[in-house]
Amino acid sequence: MGFTRWGLKRSPWVYHVNTGACNNCDIEVVDLLTPRFDVERYGIQLVGTPRHADALLVTGICTRQCRPRLQEVYRQTPKPCVVFVIGVCALTGGIFHDAYHRWGRVDDAIREVDPNAIFAYIPGCPPKPEAMILGVKKALAML
Repeated sequence: MGFTRWGLKRSPWVYHVNTGACNNCDIEVVDLLTPRFDVERYGIQLVGTPRHADALLVTGICTRQCRPRLQEVYRQTPKPCVVFVIGVCALTGGIFHDAYHRWGRVDDAIREVDPNAIFAYIPGCPPKPEAMILGVKKALAML
């Protein structure tokens, strides 16, 4: 397992999951891929399938409709998998806290599948790209 964690620390492949966001966080995530921030210099690469991902980047509130899909995406990722919970909505519900379609917190939905899941929380509405880069680097350094 040491080699797997070494690869995760050095070059994490990330799969982005939107569970009902207002798209502000998603715009900032896309901004990470532009030449201004260029997260690929840190080895972070956005992948198109959870089966190739080392980490999940989850934005938005966890709606009742997205909860089973989020759990299925988490089941498909190879373990160990770090889940980056991005934005206030994913953490606490934010402005959608009392919305009729909100199920709960993103980490509670994933803990139903795996109680030992590894989480990193990056707050903000929306969090700045610099904060996301710093949060990812700090979380991976602690592994």
